[in-house]
Amino acid sequence: MAYDEQLAERIRDAVDGEPGLSEKRMFGGLAFLVGGNMAVAASGQGGLLVRIDPADAGSLTDEPGAARMEMRGREMDGWLRVDGEAVTGAESLQRWVDIGVQYARSLPPK
Repeated sequence: MAYDEQLAERIRDAVDGEPGLSEKRMFGGLAFLVGGNMAVAASGQGGLLVRIDPADAGSLTDEPGAARMEMRGREMDGWLRVDGEAVTGAESLQRWVDIGVQYARSLPPK
């Protein structure tokens, strides 16, 4: 499944003007990187992938539509999958994008 191009465009609008921003095809989707660190992506499986502080995973997975990302049956620390239905509104999308961007900014540039 290809990533949702409309969602990618909405993410692009949400990160507009972010210093050190780049885009890269990753995980079957389109990732938005800050300083070379992935912040958020339009997933090839639908919805978002969001990079988070692993210490925040417990509280963030309580949010509707958010779950730890799984790869090959293993949960990945520091990564969330957010259902597309949970980001239909501009405010909800911006919130998740901001979480990913804030964490990516906190990491050393690559």
